[in-house]
Amino acid sequence: MGKNSAEHAEHADDRDPVITMRDVTKTYQMGAMQVHALRGVSLEIAAGEYVAIVGASGSGKSTLMNIIGLLDWPTSGAYAINGVEVARLSKNRLADLRNREIGFVFQRFHLLPRTTARRQVELPLFYAGVPDRTARRRALDALAQVGLGERVDHRPDELSGGQQQRVAIARALVTQPSILLADEPTGALDSQTGKEVMALFHELNEQGITLIVVTHDLGIASQAQRIITLRDGEIISDAPAARQTSPFLSASTNGQGARPAIPAQEVLA
Repeated sequence: MGKNSAEHAEHADDRDPVITMRDVTKTYQMGAMQVHALRGVSLEIAAGEYVAIVGASGSGKSTLMNIIGLLDWPTSGAYAINGVEVARLSKNRLADLRNREIGFVFQRFHLLPRTTARRQVELPLFYAGVPDRTARRRALDALAQVGLGERVDHRPDELSGGQQQRVAIARALVTQPSILLADEPTGALDSQTGKEVMALFHELNEQGITLIVVTHDLGIASQAQRIITLRDGEIISDAPAARQTSPFLSASTNGQGARPAIPAQEVLA
């Protein structure tokens, strides 16, 4: 890990938590059967942390991501964002909190095919009632922030895959969220473009954005400051990436003949 990233991680525990969960459960009813997707999950994520959430299929990581992102709700337990208990909020206030505090980046870019990069990024602001002139300025600023200041009038078919993902990241950033939640953000990209997108994420994290990446990818997870590993709906490991090897990463890579888990400082060297 580079010096700035190491110092960033070292001081994360001194910051107020942006995410607090206590004994969160999630149970789905599938006909006559109950599926326990999360079983008593408790965690805190501090402002400015860079966290990877990993686990095999069925581990509960997608359910946890959806609850963190206010796209789903716990069956029981407590969840707060920046000290606001979400269970006490109406659906409208939950939507406001989600739009204000969380930016989403997905594996698929979800861009409108005939719409320019600038208009794509402006859309969340229009829905929030931001005046046109302000929305335009903020969209241009967000596109410049991700290195697309010269591509603002290009449509998706005029952009590479990496550039399209950068538009999606700019769209997530334009509402100025405190949390960036990314689900397999490099899954649809080639390896070199994926490295470029991850370098951008590191820059954003250094600027103070809390970054939460949900992934099964060894190289992506190893770059985080901290790795949370889930199995069967429970957290089985939660430690700084440079000091531990996630049991999930070990099992899912070494057992298939791939390279062993890599300490974060080597990935970022």
